[in-house]
Order: sequence, then C-alpha cells, then structure tokens
Amino acid sequence: MTVTIVGLGPAGLDRLTARAQTALDDEAATVIIRTLEHPAAQELAARRQVTTCDDLYEVHADYDALYAAVAQRVLDAPEPVVYAVPGSALVGERAVPLVRAAATGAKRDVVLHPGESFLDLALASSGVDPIADGLQVLDARALPDPMPLHLPTVFTQVDTPGTAAALSDELGKVLAHDVELSVMSDLGSAEESVFQSTVQALPRAPVGPRTSVYLAPQLVGWVGLVHTNRVLRAECPWDRKQTHQTLLKHLIEEAYETVDAVAALSAEAPGGEVDFGAYAAVEEELGDLLLQVVFHATMAREAGVFDVEEVAEGIRRKLVARHPHVFGDVELDTAAAVEANWERLKTAEKGRESAMDDVPAALPALARAEKVQRRASSVGFDWDSLAPVLAKLSEELDELVAADSYQRSAAELGDLLFSAVNVARHLGVDAEAAMRAATGRFEARFRWIEEEVGDQDMSSMTIKELDALWDRAKDAGVGSS
Repeated sequence: MTVTIVGLGPAGLDRLTARAQTALDDEAATVIIRTLEHPAAQELAARRQVTTCDDLYEVHADYDALYAAVAQRVLDAPEPVVYAVPGSALVGERAVPLVRAAATGAKRDVVLHPGESFLDLALASSGVDPIADGLQVLDARALPDPMPLHLPTVFTQVDTPGTAAALSDELGKVLAHDVELSVMSDLGSAEESVFQSTVQALPRAPVGPRTSVYLAPQLVGWVGLVHTNRVLRAECPWDRKQTHQTLLKHLIEEAYETVDAVAALSAEAPGGEVDFGAYAAVEEELGDLLLQVVFHATMAREAGVFDVEEVAEGIRRKLVARHPHVFGDVELDTAAAVEANWERLKTAEKGRESAMDDVPAALPALARAEKVQRRASSVGFDWDSLAPVLAKLSEELDELVAADSYQRSAAELGDLLFSAVNVARHLGVDAEAAMRAATGRFEARFRWIEEEVGDQDMSSMTIKELDALWDRAKDAGVGSS
C-alpha cells in the first residue's frame, strides 16, 4: 500500500499541481492534515472529510514528542493514506522524514508531491538568487549562537510578537537599530503583505502564523571583523606596513590590558553579582586582543600558510583531543585529574623529551615558575599536602637570612619566591594575580597616605609616623576589593 505526502504550498489550493490535487481528492483515501491553521488546509476541509493533528499540539510538551505522534497517526490510519502539510513537504516539516522512514521500513511505497515552499516566494520578493548570492534560513524560535549574518538571511516562524521581539533583541546585539528588514506575511495569498521595518521597530510589526523576515547580508560580528581587517590591510598605509614582528609589542600590550580588565572583576565572576561596568571594560579589551589574533592570521594568509578559520579549527580539534572525558570514554572526575591528563596528552603530541620542554622563556617570572611546577606535578614530582610546602617556604626564608654575600642572597631570594609560588599553587591561587593585587593594594594605600600628608614633606616624617598612617589606611579598607 501507499503513503502519499502532499505539500499544500504557501496559500490556497489553486497553487497545487494537478497530481497533488488528484491525490487530495481521492475519495478512497484517508486524508490527514498536520494543522488547519493554513488557507489550503481550510479549503480542503471545507470540501471533504479530513483528520487533523491539531489536538496533538495540546497534549505533547515538546516538538519531538509531537512530531513522533503525528507520524504514528499517519502510519496507523486506514490505507491508502494522504498526509498533507503546509508549504513544502521538504522544508521545515520534521514529521515528514519520520513518516518516510517508517513507511519504508514497513515496505510501504511513498509518493511525494513536495509542493511550493514559502521560500520560493520569499526569494522572489527579496530578489535573492540563492546560488549567486548564497542563502541561510533560520528558525526565529531557535536562533543559532553565534549567528552569522554575512549571507542573505530569511528568519522563519516569526509568528508571535514575543518571537519578533526576541529576534529584534538578538539582531540588536550586532546591528544598528535602523538596519532595514523586510517583513513578509501570507505570501501567495490574497492577504499577502510585504513591508519594510527596522531592527528597532520589529517588535511592533504585525506578525502571524505565516510571517517571515528577510535581512540583507551584513558584515558584522566575527565575519565582519575578519573582512574589515583584510580591507584595512589592503587599503590603510599603517596596517599595510605591519609585519608579525612589528605587531608583537601590540599583542603583548593588549594581553596585559586584558589581564588588568579581567582582574577588576570580582573573584566570583562570572558568579555573584554582575558588575556591568567592569564587564564593559573586559569586552573592549577582549576585542582589542582578538584583533591581534585576526591580524596575525591575515598576514599568515598572505604568506599562503594558514587562515583564521584554520586557526579556529586547529584549536577546536585540540580541545576535542584533550578532553577525552567529554568527547570520548575516559573517566576523569576532578579538575586536577583533567589537568594532569592534559599535560600527558600534550607531552605525547609534542614529542617532548622532558616535561620542561617548551615552557615559554618570555613568560613573566611568577607565571613561568607556576607553569614549571605544574609540569613537574603532572609526572608526580610534588608534595601531596600544603604543610611540607609551607615548611619549605620557612626553610628558604631561614637560608636567605643566613646568606653572607650578594650572590648567595640573590639565589636564596629566588628560591624563596619560587617556594612562595608553590604555596600559591597548592592553595589554588594564581601567583601572578596575587602579586598584581598586592601591588595594587600597596599603591592605593600609598596614594591615601600622600593625600593625608598633604603639603608636608613625607621624607621628613619618621617611619613610625608613616607606618601608623599605613595602618589607618589598612583599617579603612583602602585598596581592598
């Protein structure tokens, strides 16, 4: 026996092919319609008996269960059966593949009359050639994140004011409020409406069950950044003269400025109360840092070596390979186990002869000390508790006190600092961040003392007087976050 699937097109029955009309008019067939909320479906129901699936929408909480129930109703219906859906049976109809697969598995023939899609009319309205211009079709109720907008884009199922408002909010993150949109409703019917709106005005636009929104290509976001950098590289004298080496200082500066911005966030961030002002600074600095990555990738592209997409794909593959506990079947239950496994995988990938290989010499001293210690710890060279680490710190302090020469003092001071970094690591504290914070507290308290002293010459004051002012600053919480 046969299951016939018919697409009802975007409007009335007059737009259907003769074969589709014949299938729907077969008096011996059981005709099942997904929903009556469509002009052609209503016309069909007015001239013959049909079974709808509208009742299933009321009893199923999610779309997966709904479409499975629709498919089952079709397959359980007396044969021959015709299943009719709005638009094209091949565009956005999740129950159709289920019906086709189940029917094929039951050795039932499937006859398909796809029908005209609303996309055909949307393309005609917008003047887009999907081959020459490209095209993406997005469900406004399930927008992707991130959402590229460099292609002509049709947002479907903008069927409620709430959906329109949510779409406006998402577009407003990267587009100016006055960017134009084409709002298309009831295409192909007598009630067809096509009018221009804007990102800002979209929430107030009249929308309904058959409303779509068209947006012309916009070079914004990630794709826009890459494009803009390439244009500047070609047309701006300053950008054109740069090399990897001349940009290096900017990469370092932007990295440190990003560190400063992140350091201004609370210790609980992203948890706790959100400091929008601090996050605004982080957003800006991350953008400056990202530009440096894109710029270096642009120059590498010129050399014919790699492009920014290859950079992104390379790190994506690395993340997958180094997280077998997420993407594979390895079981790692703690952050420490994950970190140790990461180092083992990295050592194998890079063919290291020593755990100390390829630790960057240019790292800040405290950060490099911490990285060296983590490498040693990954192969078991580490204390298993804090107590012996603190004892070692005390031992190094005693040796510094006992040092009898400049050379010896310098060596012992280095050992003391290295041991302090080890204490920080065992406490789970970032030594570099802790040092920056301590320096920041000192600076803030010193400035407070300067204000308290006023016009008085600080150098004429005794250390006891200055220390008393320091204690006052500390008691007042100066420099504390």
